[in-house]
Amino acid sequence: MKIVFNEDKQTVQLIKEGLKKTGGYCPCRLEHIEDNKCICKEFRDQIKDPEFEGFCHCMLYYKQK
Repeated sequence: MKIVFNEDKQTVQLIKEGLKKTGGYCPCRLEHIEDNKCICKEFRDQIKDPEFEGFCHCMLYYKQK
């Protein structure tokens, strides 16, 4: 298993700028709760699944098998 940034550098830049503006909360989520702090709970749960391969909700990270 490996977690990498999205290969699209423009997407990574936009998401990182959004994270700075929100204090580390996923810019794609409306609620600023602990579960939405980057790396969000949704993606952490997906990472635990050995069969999951794909992007996190905001497309910043990609989990490879």
